[in-house]
Amino acid sequence: MAQQILIIGLGQFGMSLAATLSERGVEVLAADRRRTLVEEASAFVTEAVTIDATDETELARLEPRQRDAAVCAIGDDSKESSIICTTLLRQMGAPLVIARANDKMHQRILQLVGAHQVVNPEQEFGKRFANRLLHRDVIADTTLGDDLLLTEIRIMPAMIGKNLIELELPKRFGVMVVGIRRGQPPRIVVPSPDQPLLAGDNLVIVSSDFAITKLSREFQK
Repeated sequence: MAQQILIIGLGQFGMSLAATLSERGVEVLAADRRRTLVEEASAFVTEAVTIDATDETELARLEPRQRDAAVCAIGDDSKESSIICTTLLRQMGAPLVIARANDKMHQRILQLVGAHQVVNPEQEFGKRFANRLLHRDVIADTTLGDDLLLTEIRIMPAMIGKNLIELELPKRFGVMVVGIRRGQPPRIVVPSPDQPLLAGDNLVIVSSDFAITKLSREFQK
């Protein structure tokens, strides 16, 4: 059975999230107080409705308790509305409430009213873009925690022909290689510690931001 996710707030973040989840087979119920945005989302989500998410009666009709997750993506237009919506979602028994924050104070309040997870899309994008800008070998990255990333990087010339035992990446840099993307068509394989790395390989690693910086500096000397 497909996951069912409720998304409230169809600004740039909410709309993009709704579209991406729908493309991946998730049943998305999208809601916003602006009818034009609801009509736009209705072209690709399972259901789209116009509601005031701060109205307890209207929000209850969306049955947050029955969804796998509820995302309060209300943006800059109303921090108060996002706080009220997050509070109501928790009170209505939504099993996982994810709320969008605009700043640190907003984040703290959302956590206090019970959000299971708080995201700041602009801040997270800024961090990820900084990695791409500073480390040209980074292809893609995903945040796993406050200071932990799952990153795919191009192999650096100084690594070619060496194996993971010789490189000692965990010991020297705090970097754990969890996969290697290689071949045509490319596929991710489980890394073999004693197998030499090949030109064209990409490493899938788990590390901190600082570890990636340290690794890049060392192998690009």
